[in-house]
Amino acid sequence: MARIPEDEIDRLKAEVSLQRLAERRGIALRRHGADLVGLCPFHDDHEPSLVISPAKNLWHCLGACGAGGSVIDWVMRTEGISFRHAVELLRADLAPGTGTGGAPARSVTRKLPPPIEPDAADAEVLGQVVAYYHETLKQSPEALAYLASRRLDSAEMVARFRLGFANRTSATRVLIGCRPGS
Repeated sequence: MARIPEDEIDRLKAEVSLQRLAERRGIALRRHGADLVGLCPFHDDHEPSLVISPAKNLWHCLGACGAGGSVIDWVMRTEGISFRHAVELLRADLAPGTGTGGAPARSVTRKLPPPIEPDAADAEVLGQVVAYYHETLKQSPEALAYLASRRLDSAEMVARFRLGFANRTSATRVLIGCRPGS
């Protein structure tokens, strides 16, 4: 996949109005000196903590989430999409005759649910991770063949120690295990 040219990124950051992006999301902004302030859409905000600097075209939350950045970061966070996808949406909106340069079209990409609940306890998170990789091992002929080559293919042993296989989803190929009750 080709790298996005830095001048293209700079052009989008300069030409797309962050104020319009926020207003399009229904955020009421009011002047506060040279900046604009409003309720942050990324956490339960009761006092305006979102600060937009129109001169710099940057935003920052002074509240609970502390998030901030450029128009690209805004689109990534509001739409739950990747950097490349956010750039593509902003590019499409700036293409001649397709938009105003103020706000990109909404993404039609389906957002995936988080694999682990944000408020889960550590032990619960560990259990979910171990279960995921254990299932990955059971469904991977490559990993099962590796275990067999090491004479570690007893189904009872694999189940008891909940051996798992971290495939390319974790950027490494390692076998992991967890003792029951630990």
